[in-house]
Amino acid sequence: MPARATLHEIHISRANWLLRALWESVWLLLFRPSPTPLFGWRRLLLRLFGAQLGRRTRVYGSVKIWAPWNLQMADHSCLSPYVICYCVARISLGRHANVSQYSYLCSASHDYRQLSMPTIAAPITLEDEAWVAADSFIGPGVTIGRGAVVGARSTVTGDVAPWSVVAGSPPRQLGARAPFERG
Repeated sequence: MPARATLHEIHISRANWLLRALWESVWLLLFRPSPTPLFGWRRLLLRLFGAQLGRRTRVYGSVKIWAPWNLQMADHSCLSPYVICYCVARISLGRHANVSQYSYLCSASHDYRQLSMPTIAAPITLEDEAWVAADSFIGPGVTIGRGAVVGARSTVTGDVAPWSVVAGSPPRQLGARAPFERG
């Protein structure tokens, strides 16, 4: 597993604010109201705003994405209904990775040790075949290892080992998942 990402202070430029305002308008008028089966339409809109999307990715219309240019999704990955993807830093989903409904991928926070509380951010990575179950929170700098499962309503602030099954707040390991056989 790669080394844990380090939180670093970031400054959000005026251009970034303006681009996000444009994205919010597109999300509200064209992305959000699109019918469920129109995954291709939503992929097109996301790509126009810089998202890197593989083949047959699925992003539902109710998914809230802060900055599409910081989103990377490999083939057959999915952001399910009502996911919040707060991608101040890069959020990457590997092949066949799945984030279930109402989950929150949060790549930024604030440095509470400083009076100005500057924004700090670190990337989130879901490796191939990882699954984040419903209503879970994944914090900045977290890597969910290949094939790992995060149980529903978990709060994850540290890395999850490949092929492990964890749940809770804080999560504890419940077991392991057998690697998939390729046919």
